[in-house]
Amino acid sequence: MSLFQGLNISSSALTMNRFRMDVISSNIANANTTRAKLQNGEWVPYQRKMVEISPTGGKPFRSFLDKAVGTQSGPLTAGVQVSKIKTDRTPFNLVYDPTHPDADQEGYVRLPNVDIAKEMVDMMSATRSYEANVTALNASKGMFLKALEIGK
Repeated sequence: MSLFQGLNISSSALTMNRFRMDVISSNIANANTTRAKLQNGEWVPYQRKMVEISPTGGKPFRSFLDKAVGTQSGPLTAGVQVSKIKTDRTPFNLVYDPTHPDADQEGYVRLPNVDIAKEMVDMMSATRSYEANVTALNASKGMFLKALEIGK
């Protein structure tokens, strides 16, 4: 294992969680956007976006376990990465508001499929993961400093 592998793992997780928080913030900011994009001459509401995460290098957990036990040879990369951003395909929320400029002939407005409560839970989860990785990064840094003190 490389001396800096722990730092690399934590930094990739920090980057991924920061990106996750950016996507969640975008979802919250567009929770009432009824005209997100023009599709076939008709405005479509904003669709909730979700981040898909995968391990760096695409190796499954089993390969890391085999390497740790010593049954596999060769270097392994570690960390996480954003593999893609998916759009949530749940139906739009229909709200009756005949005075809204985007209301249909029956008076219903299609609102984005963003649930603020769900977004806040996801934001708290991403924040806690970010904080945990900062703690792991600081622990690694502290171990390096203590190791340097031994050489004095």
